[in-house]
Amino acid sequence: MNVMTKEFSDYVLFSEEEVRALEDRCVQRDNRGKETAYVPCLVRGKEVQLKPEERVRQLWLARLINTLGYAPSRIAVEYPITFGRDTSKRADIVVFDADRKTVPYIIIEVKQQRLKDGKEQLRSYAHATGAPLAVWSNGTLAEVWHRKNPNYFMPIHELPRADQTIEQIVDEPWRIQTLIDLEDARAREGKSARSLRGLIQEMEDEVLANAGVDVFEEVFKLIFTKLYDEMTSYQMHRNLRFRNQNTAAQLKASIQALFDEAKQKWPGVFLDDERIRLSPDHLQVCVGSLEEWKLFNSNLDVVDDAFEYLVSKSSKGEKGQYFTPRWVIDMCVRMMNPQEHETVIDTACGSAGFTVHTMFHVWKQIYAELGKSEGDLFTMEAKEPRAVEYVRRNVFAVDFDEKSVRVSRCLNLIAGDGETNVLHLNTLDWTKWDETTSQPEWQETYANGWNGLKRLRAIKKPGEYRQFNFDVLMANPPFAGDIKQSDMLSPYEVAHKKGGKLESKVARDLLFIERNIDFLRPGGRMAVVLPQGRFNNSSDQRLREFIMERCRILAVVGLHPNTFKPHTGTKTSVLFVQKWNDDEESGPLCPRQEDYNIFFATQQVESVDNSGRKVYRRNPDGSYMRDSHNHLIVEHDLFNHDGLTQEGIAEAFEEFARREGLPFFQ
Repeated sequence: MNVMTKEFSDYVLFSEEEVRALEDRCVQRDNRGKETAYVPCLVRGKEVQLKPEERVRQLWLARLINTLGYAPSRIAVEYPITFGRDTSKRADIVVFDADRKTVPYIIIEVKQQRLKDGKEQLRSYAHATGAPLAVWSNGTLAEVWHRKNPNYFMPIHELPRADQTIEQIVDEPWRIQTLIDLEDARAREGKSARSLRGLIQEMEDEVLANAGVDVFEEVFKLIFTKLYDEMTSYQMHRNLRFRNQNTAAQLKASIQALFDEAKQKWPGVFLDDERIRLSPDHLQVCVGSLEEWKLFNSNLDVVDDAFEYLVSKSSKGEKGQYFTPRWVIDMCVRMMNPQEHETVIDTACGSAGFTVHTMFHVWKQIYAELGKSEGDLFTMEAKEPRAVEYVRRNVFAVDFDEKSVRVSRCLNLIAGDGETNVLHLNTLDWTKWDETTSQPEWQETYANGWNGLKRLRAIKKPGEYRQFNFDVLMANPPFAGDIKQSDMLSPYEVAHKKGGKLESKVARDLLFIERNIDFLRPGGRMAVVLPQGRFNNSSDQRLREFIMERCRILAVVGLHPNTFKPHTGTKTSVLFVQKWNDDEESGPLCPRQEDYNIFFATQQVESVDNSGRKVYRRNPDGSYMRDSHNHLIVEHDLFNHDGLTQEGIAEAFEEFARREGLPFFQ
């Protein structure tokens, strides 16, 4: 008889078979006039009431016995833990050592409490009993630790079976497939499973906050090093080296050596003499937490959340700029359709989303023309020379936040496998660029990219950085905060009132609109994320007139209200324009017209829930849908994802563009 409640659907840590087996064992008993679920306990030999914690405990008991092979005689429930004379504490589950029948080997806590509190409780239980393995679980999550010494708990990815030693689990060589298997296991846990961002927050709370280091710098070093390890492991078919093995001192030496190797391969992100500043003990905890995460994927969004959190703590969030979700970026790239011969720039690059996805888009064209398979193109394979040359010559990005620039530079380098053109400059304050670019330390890092950017100026004179000749610009500029410095405002037309008087302050995104249009060559096209109010507020009528005077409005796409949650609930839209041009020698034709058609669309499908968690597409059987690169697919109606989902806004715009005769879809 089915007596399970709806609450059982929340225990996604366990398979359907495990949950069904528990369901089949359940019986209904009268409890003071009320029908109550009971189950025969696999260890205690008696029926127990199925309260929430008991449900998780019974699922774990079944896994220990039926999957991991531990005999029921080795297992105890509600095992007393002695602290001096205090014997009131009880461990939910204890598995005893195979040879020492009274010595705890595994302690499992299934309390409905925070992971941090559960870990502290487990730590005290393990100290008191000497148990080398400890598990915290709430039915949705499970965290496993190996107590290597009294003061250090090392995260491990699973419990050993009864026929395995701890060393076999900890020391087993890992390959990329190991990380994929662990990723699949996390996916089965559902949307409540921890993200990489959440893991870093936990590391910061428990370790990094007391480590006396710059959190951004040290986590950035570790992610940088792990990305390199994954790439080289894949390309050279060798074991992963970013592992929590050996002593703390030995681990520090090996991770530092791997970091040094990564710096040599991917220069320009860290100084040559930069070192990992975490203590060996702190580093061991961090590596143990990160080692089971596969960071490389087809769009790098795994690291996006982590970097957004790290950067926003210092500056991004305060200025109203948040990294654009990768599915929105993909829609923009598809609608702008950049080509191999065209130059592209992002003037507020964040984590390099627009530039990296432009690379992916153009590389597809290159590989198709060469008659070659994309293979694992968007992850770890070496790129075709033609693809690398495209990145070096045609793809540029700028940001005023130094941390964002380094993140963007890192991801562009990795994705493009070549020199990057990501520059640390204040896009809006170009009159001071010479002052910035003349500094020796700036030149040392950015000189090559700077020379490439200067070649694309419309007027090649010293100090002239207003007009450029870019074919495509895509950006999500900051849409909060005002600029008040008169010397910075004075060059902008939108900063002046109708009578010519300078405004006392102007919103950043307004200045970016004018600045971005100046970056475009005649006939160049732009996609820019803006607050919805810019499209319908009466006070922004002059801005709309300014845009229409200089550009043809191609499209306006309203994004779902949850798009930038949990950071902000501001409604946003993407504006697509093409700069007017009647001279085909100056650029793509876009003859000035008084009346023309505009494409309008609104995203209807929720990609992010109200809490800011991604909503993933599921197959008819309820499992998570994955693309050809084995990555989860986010729900949306913006475009068809690799032929696996329905056609969306991007495909509808392409049809519109062809009907209208727009040159970039001919």
